[in-house]
Parts: sequence; C-alpha cells; structure tokens
Amino acid sequence: MDYTIDFLSIEWTKNVVIIVFLIAGFLFLGKFLNKNKNIIIAKFLSLTLLLINIIHISYLLFFDIWSISEHLPLHLCSINSLICSFILFIPKNKNLYEFIFYTGVIGGTVAITTPQLVDYDGSLTQYLIYYLSHGLIILIPLYIFYYLNFELQKLSWLRAWVVMNILMALLIPLNYYLKSNYMYVNKPPKVDNPLIIGEWPVYLINLEVIILLLFVVTYFIFTKVSIFKS
Repeated sequence: MDYTIDFLSIEWTKNVVIIVFLIAGFLFLGKFLNKNKNIIIAKFLSLTLLLINIIHISYLLFFDIWSISEHLPLHLCSINSLICSFILFIPKNKNLYEFIFYTGVIGGTVAITTPQLVDYDGSLTQYLIYYLSHGLIILIPLYIFYYLNFELQKLSWLRAWVVMNILMALLIPLNYYLKSNYMYVNKPPKVDNPLIIGEWPVYLINLEVIILLLFVVTYFIFTKVSIFKS
C-alpha cells in the first residue's frame, strides 16, 4: 500500500527535524575540514547512497515487491539518487551537477515535506530508506556546492528545467506503455502536495510554471544572497 504522512503531524515533524538536523550537521562539519577531507566525506555520502539503493532493490526483489511499473529508477528523486551516487567518481560534469542541484535539493525537499512511501509494508527498512535516500539527494549537492568548488553557472536553472522537461516528455508515452506513473506525469500523486493544482493535464502546466520559478529563486538565493553563497 502507499503510505502518506500528514503535514505537520507529530510523525511528520519528528522526521523533518531529524533530517534537517543531519543535513545541517554534515554541512557544519564541512566548515572545519580541508578540501581533501571534504572530498572523502562527500564520497562517503555518495557511497552510502549507493549502498542504500542496493539495499532497497535487494529488499524489493527478496520480498517479491519489485515491479516494472513502480520501481524502475525513473522518478525524479530516483534519477537524482543514481547521479548523486556516481557524480564524484566520474570526470567533473557541470551539467550533471547543476541538474542534481536544482532537481535534487528541491525534489528531495518536496519528498521530505510531502512524503508518500510507495508499496510500504510497514517495515523500518523501507521507512529509513525513504528518508535517508531523499535526505542525501539534498545533502550531497549542497555539500559539493559549499566545499568542492562546484558552481551554478548563468542559465543553469534554465538548462536543468529543459532537461527535466525532456525527461517528462519521454516518460508520458513510456508510462502509458508500462501502465506506470513515473515522475507523476500521467496522473497526480496521491499525497496532498500544495504544488499539485488541478487534474491532468492542468496540474502539469501549473507545475511547469511553479518549478521554473523555484529554479530561478534557488539560483538567486545560492548565487546572490551572501549567507547562502559558497
């Protein structure tokens, strides 16, 4: 079954506080380390995320939960999770990094604040996997931004938005063929998400505008506001 957590409930508040504390803790720690040690920490975080992904897939396969319509890594957060797991082990790629910065930080934040655990069986394993994986796709791009000299270039927000739209356009027919709903482009998610306004395709049009605005605001905050700049 799909499990959603009510906004501002005790469970929601506890989980958000823990994730925020962990993200802030790692970012605070990085201030006191040199670049070499920060590279080690960042790679440790990436490998931890990779291990979480492996555990998740193994869990789904072992309990015969995995399905092609639900568990391919084609949701936006799953795509970010894969890129975050490998980005520090390949040649520096600013386009990949910019994509995970915008879609990872924003998408992960949306997932943490409007949680929907798909095919949740009540286990602690799935619960932790959901929160840790989404917390890491927020933390890793931020850690790289602040301590590994990755920057957000001009129009990076537009490039990330265009790439995301290409993915969405490709997924609509694929979802139809697989009877799936990756990236929620064929129907809205079940969770009460304030960014989802209206039914298909109206909510997609509204979402396009909202996401573009979020990307622009994120670019402005992290490049223009001194307290957030690297």
